[in-house]
Amino acid sequence: METVTIALVLLLAVVASGLLARILPLPVPRPLFQIALGAAIGLFADIRVTLDPEIFFLLFLPPLLFLDGWRIPPEELVKDRAIIVELALGLVVVTVTGMGFFIHWMIPAVPLAVAFALAAIISPTDPIAVSAIARRVPIPRRMLHILEGESLLNDASGLVCFRFAVAAALTGAFSLREALFSFAWVSVAGVAVGVLVTYAVTRAKDWISDRFGEDTGSQILISLLIPFGSYLLAEHLDASGILAAVAAGLTMSFAETSGRALATTRVRRSTVWDTIQYTANGIIFVLLGEQLPGILARAAETVDITGNRESWWLVLYVVAITAGLAALRFAWVWLSLRLTILRRRGRTTSPSWRIVAAMSFAGVRGAVTLAGVLTLPLTLADGTPFPARDLAIFLAMGVIIASLLAATFVLPLLLNGLELPPEPSRQAEEDAARIAAAEAAIAEIGRFLRAAGDRAGDTDLYVAAASEITELYRQRIDRRSGEGDNADMGLRAERIEREMRLAALKAERAELFRKVRRRELGTETARKLVREIDILETRYAG
Repeated sequence: METVTIALVLLLAVVASGLLARILPLPVPRPLFQIALGAAIGLFADIRVTLDPEIFFLLFLPPLLFLDGWRIPPEELVKDRAIIVELALGLVVVTVTGMGFFIHWMIPAVPLAVAFALAAIISPTDPIAVSAIARRVPIPRRMLHILEGESLLNDASGLVCFRFAVAAALTGAFSLREALFSFAWVSVAGVAVGVLVTYAVTRAKDWISDRFGEDTGSQILISLLIPFGSYLLAEHLDASGILAAVAAGLTMSFAETSGRALATTRVRRSTVWDTIQYTANGIIFVLLGEQLPGILARAAETVDITGNRESWWLVLYVVAITAGLAALRFAWVWLSLRLTILRRRGRTTSPSWRIVAAMSFAGVRGAVTLAGVLTLPLTLADGTPFPARDLAIFLAMGVIIASLLAATFVLPLLLNGLELPPEPSRQAEEDAARIAAAEAAIAEIGRFLRAAGDRAGDTDLYVAAASEITELYRQRIDRRSGEGDNADMGLRAERIEREMRLAALKAERAELFRKVRRRELGTETARKLVREIDILETRYAG
């Protein structure tokens, strides 16, 4: 019962955070409300969550990373692959090296190996945190895709560096060759597992559906199991389960282009995944807040380790580390963007400092850092306590919160009025796709009409239905085929029609509910009709 109670309290906190974010007139993203509510639970409620890092990784990261990989446009990753790789690999190595020496210099009581371990675990940015910030701060689309691509890939590099730093702290030895080999195996094997598992499962699923029909519930469950299966198999092979989950999501996006899933399956599956994403994201940040009181309670002991007597020194350390991370990121992003401009234009041009600063402050830390730092061992090989473990956990937790706060309050200032290089409009691409789809639909209606022409007695009905449907598609083609003023007129006509349809659908639904309240319409029939209206409204509202 205690486990069930804890789960329900966490879910209630997630719901409450959404309400507070909408009610309170504060420009604060939902994750900060969730951290605050979690801290309140840890302080005042008689509830304690013992956070097992391995279970935390397994429950939350695979589905969320899988979904991010599934939904991120693959063409955007390919277009900006150079800068994404430079940030995901090069920046992590620079951060581990630079921040490791900086932390050891600033806090001599922290051994160099432990300082490298802390630097490694705070080096990866978090896609979950980035997505959460993006919902409140209007990050430009291309910048957001670069940040998401970076955060999806840099987890493996950061965790491998963390693993070897911890091993060096435990054994006092480090092998660069072994580290490089391990990184290659972790990365390649993790990606391969994700791709192969997803490919095999989707092919088997499609084969069964083609021969025996498709069950929507089973299809949704299969999509939920794929990230967990990929993660567990990769971890069993000592590869990166995180990269396996990301690769599985990217492979899923390609597998879905076959279009074999039923429309009902896609709609319901999207709803289920949206709910999982909202819930899991919320619980992660609530748990982060819930862990804060326990970590702060050990602050006095932590201060003694640093040789200072005042607790506020810990805050200064967190601020200094966060500033160091931002400075390193600023320098690396500036260099990376400058090299990208040189490769594409053949000349060197300094990127806008506001763009570089925005990219720097958008490097938010989150769930990976939290779960990773909690895996620090309690003791060394000889049984003595692991040096500065509580201090490392506190500093990592402080960096997570500080990076969230910085992104929340600094990003809007940097992005306000920022003029970015114009991105190509996708309206022409959308218009061409809609026209091609409408032409394919008209051709199919013609084939259907010819095939049904031999059915006695219904020829006139088929012809009338075909004419009515074809006319709707021809109107779409005409509106999307115009140029200049004609194109604008067509888009305005579509917008007006959409507004009228939405108003009419709301009136339909209100009348149906009115009839139900008056006992003039049965509940079952009303649910059927309201569902049809809801589906239509979702289409036009989108």
